[in-house]
Amino acid sequence: MSKRAERIVDQTGRVLGPRARTTRQNLLDATAELLARRSLRDLRVADISRRVGTSPATFYQYFKDVEDAVLRLAEQATDAMPAIVELIDGDWSEGSGLDRARSIADAFIGHWDAHRAALRIRNTASDEGDVRFQAVRRRAMGPVLEAFARQIEASRPDAAEGGEHPYAAAAALGAILERLAAYHTELEIFGVTRADLVETTARIVYRTVTGREAPAP
Repeated sequence: MSKRAERIVDQTGRVLGPRARTTRQNLLDATAELLARRSLRDLRVADISRRVGTSPATFYQYFKDVEDAVLRLAEQATDAMPAIVELIDGDWSEGSGLDRARSIADAFIGHWDAHRAALRIRNTASDEGDVRFQAVRRRAMGPVLEAFARQIEASRPDAAEGGEHPYAAAAALGAILERLAAYHTELEIFGVTRADLVETTARIVYRTVTGREAPAP
């Protein structure tokens, strides 16, 4: 059990036991499921509680409101990011770099597929200046950008001399990954499959990190 799980509390600050944690997680899962079909504005506490088979009063034991539940979902999504950072920190040599870039693109798209509703709301709220969601987004993407910047500096020590600041290049990769992962299903109308998106994104990532052209398929 993670340290985060051990410290989960209700609205009064009481540490939750196993049954209460299960109820709380069921409410979060219901929130995510409902947000996949409707907007945050249209989602009510009563809808979430009804889906779990409990009362709004139970919901309010764990969360201030629906937005607070979405914030917790975004925090849970952030807990999965170290696995992607670990991929970035691996071997980018000519023999394995492109495969690593493919794994990163695939993992990033999979991450968004698993947490799409919460991540879209996180990013929108963050862009609108909500400091809570900004903090969660920073905690999620900061290590990713830092890992990319480290690899760019290691692979391309002269990148800055060529006009590419490693962290700016890393931020560009982060923006590409987020945007394409968020909207990849919309690209299907243009005949772009998930495999196409992974391969194309991987080649952009590989070229940016290493400064080398990716080998032909």
